[in-house]
Amino acid sequence: MGSSQPITPKYVIKAGFEVDGVVEKSDVIGAIFGQTEGLFGPDLDLHELQKTGRIGRIEIQMEAKQDETRGVITIPSSLDKPITALTAAAVESVDRIGPCSARVNLTTIEDIRVTKRESIINRAQDILQKWVIESTPTIDQLTTKVTEAIKTPDVVSYGPEKLSAGPDVDAAKALIIVEGRADVGVLLRSGIKNVIACEGTKVPETLKKLTQTKEVTAFLDGDRGGDLILKGLLQVAKVDYVARAPNGVEVEAMTPRQVLKALNEKVPVKKLRSRRTKRESTREPTREPTREPAREPTRELVREPARGTQRLITLPQPIVSMASKLKGTLEAVLLDEKYEAITQTPVSDLCAKLQDTEGVHTIVFDGVITQRLVDISGDKGVKRILGDRISGVVKRPVDIQLLTVAEVAQEEAA
Repeated sequence: MGSSQPITPKYVIKAGFEVDGVVEKSDVIGAIFGQTEGLFGPDLDLHELQKTGRIGRIEIQMEAKQDETRGVITIPSSLDKPITALTAAAVESVDRIGPCSARVNLTTIEDIRVTKRESIINRAQDILQKWVIESTPTIDQLTTKVTEAIKTPDVVSYGPEKLSAGPDVDAAKALIIVEGRADVGVLLRSGIKNVIACEGTKVPETLKKLTQTKEVTAFLDGDRGGDLILKGLLQVAKVDYVARAPNGVEVEAMTPRQVLKALNEKVPVKKLRSRRTKRESTREPTREPTREPAREPTRELVREPARGTQRLITLPQPIVSMASKLKGTLEAVLLDEKYEAITQTPVSDLCAKLQDTEGVHTIVFDGVITQRLVDISGDKGVKRILGDRISGVVKRPVDIQLLTVAEVAQEEAA
């Protein structure tokens, strides 16, 4: 007889029985239900317990030999322990099956949860062992991962024009444009993958479209070729920043450290155009040459800006020439009072170098004159500083002359 509701058993009652005669399974089940009915009231009646799903289907395994029947009764239970034990005792009280006398003895009450728990634990152990084996990398796998981290990606072909490029051109939000395939290779070795080459002075259509949706930096050689490419890019493409190799140096000849430094010092295009416009607007008109009395070839007249007035001073020609050579190099030269070079250093190391150098009369450098540089120069007895521009200088010593390259260039042109 089956239950009317599904059951999730917690315990299984197993009892063995012996019958003095030959009976059928139906006789055994009938004896169990009949002889336990009404013993403990309707709430613990086996019929009601099956209907409510607290007792499962009663299974009978039996065999008859020589006018005797033996077998096993199996009853699943979702009741608590006391009621399950009471049910087992009630089944064990059956003493007749069919017309024959019988004996029923409880064999065991199995806790299904214990068995299930052990099964889960065994399975968990298998899962954990497999997980550890599969997730623990071998030394070869670790070596491969480390090697991949420093492996230089291959140059790929991009667009219909098959432009040389890095693998991250589409994925990256920013884009770096260089001149040729060799330049792409240098940037890839520097860890920069969002790079593409314009392959000459004529800007490809693919590159024009690509620049419209990304932040674009043009990174070009420090020569006339780089100037021409930049001019073409600015005419037909959207360029946000410009980075240049040092004067006379090609990008493909730079080290990774120099590449990263140049890109960190990129200049906004708006700032470049503003500088160009300012220089053109302040440039004096060309005058007819006039005969002047002979003067020393090592001297050049420039204007020194002062508050509210302008006055003429003499500027040695070596300083003017040195400023022209340093343009675009981000380098600085320290000169003695005879305008001979004491040492040359990167602009980033200028303040530290100046503090360690004696006898400096003039500083010429491709950078910004700051208050810190002016203060150190005052302590070291420097008389003149010539830089690209002046920024944030509030306190100006009266014994230090501060000049910009733009002023020197204007006077040279004049």
